[in-house]
Amino acid sequence: MVHNWIYKVQPEEEEIRKLSTEINVNPILSSLLIQRNLKSFEDARKYFRPSLEMLHDPFLMKDMEKAVERIKTAIKRNEKILVYGDYDVDGTTAVAVFYDFLKSFYEHVDFYIPDRYTEGYGVSRAGIEWAAENGFQLIVSLDCGIKAVDKVALAKSKGIDFIVCDHHRPGEILPNAHAILDPKRADCQYPFKELSGCGVGFKLLQAICIEEDINVNKLYEYLDLLAISIASDIVPIVGENRVLAHFGLIKLNKKPMAGVQALIEIAGLSDNLDISSIVFSIGPRINAAGRIGHAKASVELLISKNEDDTLSYAKKIDDQNSRRRGYDTDITEEAIRMIENGEHGESLKSTVLFKNDWHKGVIGIVASRCMEKYYRPTIILTESNKKATGSARSVLGFDIYEAISECSDLLDQYGGHRYAAGLTLELENVAAFQKKFQEVVARNIKEEQLIPTIEIDQKIGFSQINYRFYNILKQMNPFGPENMRPVFATHNVYAVNRPKIMKEQHLKFMVAEENSENQIEAIGFGFAEYFDLINSGMRFKIAYTIEENNFMSNRYLQLYLKDIKFD
Repeated sequence: MVHNWIYKVQPEEEEIRKLSTEINVNPILSSLLIQRNLKSFEDARKYFRPSLEMLHDPFLMKDMEKAVERIKTAIKRNEKILVYGDYDVDGTTAVAVFYDFLKSFYEHVDFYIPDRYTEGYGVSRAGIEWAAENGFQLIVSLDCGIKAVDKVALAKSKGIDFIVCDHHRPGEILPNAHAILDPKRADCQYPFKELSGCGVGFKLLQAICIEEDINVNKLYEYLDLLAISIASDIVPIVGENRVLAHFGLIKLNKKPMAGVQALIEIAGLSDNLDISSIVFSIGPRINAAGRIGHAKASVELLISKNEDDTLSYAKKIDDQNSRRRGYDTDITEEAIRMIENGEHGESLKSTVLFKNDWHKGVIGIVASRCMEKYYRPTIILTESNKKATGSARSVLGFDIYEAISECSDLLDQYGGHRYAAGLTLELENVAAFQKKFQEVVARNIKEEQLIPTIEIDQKIGFSQINYRFYNILKQMNPFGPENMRPVFATHNVYAVNRPKIMKEQHLKFMVAEENSENQIEAIGFGFAEYFDLINSGMRFKIAYTIEENNFMSNRYLQLYLKDIKFD
């Protein structure tokens, strides 16, 4: 696939020189920091040396005092508290953290995760009925609830108060809850708007610790779960999220919770776990329980303290993840055939596919796969409970939530973010929705947004790549949205040796720069198609990240290719 290379705007030379002097790094590294809006010694200090003391006062969040007081009242009255969360990684980690921490000092608490297939996303009528039947007087919803206007009203009619902890965008009408914690509320002045759902629940617990004089270090024992939520929900890893992810990864690598340790072992993960380890190995396993079975199993794993139990739960979840992969592969192949056979047109600027027997648990993954292959906003729909339900994924720069909002007259409900959303509609509305959504996208999307983009941080020469440079790059971790791993470009390079083809798909070769003696190994995953051009001696330019290869105690720097452009 052809990629557009966009070179980031370079800072002014005087600005670079000033920061380089202040923090004693070379101009390239100073430029990388300034591009991330880190322009002073103090900015760099906070970035490279994060501290938990940097976390914001939780009482800056709208309704925080009301939420804390209601929980205190519930505890004083011995009321039953239900912790209610979504079935994805963010929701299940949020429930695990909130329930387990509250349970450590209050007995009358339980948790509830809706069934993906019978109840669907968010707060459900079945969940409210269950809470009423079992005598709960307070529900704390996590990673959901901001649009549950009718469900919160139903709870209120049954004498149940609601505290909503959410991070999704509110609708025009807020639920009539006792307290609504959501940094994205228009009237919320909380300084950081991009917390995960687990993060919002964490802030409520932090406020309870302050109010009740509980040692906050007890809450920090859950930072590994918070890091998992941040990575898996793909929220920006800047500001407060970066602090939480930094310390969460330390916890994950040194002393994770028993359930997380069991997942690490069963996944065969090594040391030095990072955001990618969560995104590609830990997160999908936690998600698999809710995709294939019931997400309650994920919470049970995450809060389990017994080694035998954790291994049993982890094995079950790992088996479900294997089944999930099979469904994912089969449905993705079928979806691609539908597009390529012309039923839904490769020429369109969006994809909306519906098939009534697709497995609901993997349609979000299938949407991501199709979006990556055809690079256009994508919605995959299936039938569930006599309705169409779907997952949406978007390309860089296009707000799919807003596009879905323009079709709200055809929907029962929807919610989500700029790049990922969920929706439900009547089966008879599917064709009309497909037509309208495609019209909305065609009208609003820019042509350049339909071509995948590689952002180049800096153009450099191989002579600038050494361990001192790499060791500072490594300290820019954790990488993720809005703090991505730096991408470099080097022009006029050539292969020194015949490329080695690995597993019929990948290439490994030594690359050198014209008029320079510096050579470095490069590896390109999925680059086998370029073998002849590379081997021909032709000059080309490469976009890449710098990684360390550590094989059998032999450490060396290596370029991970992201793209090649031939002269």
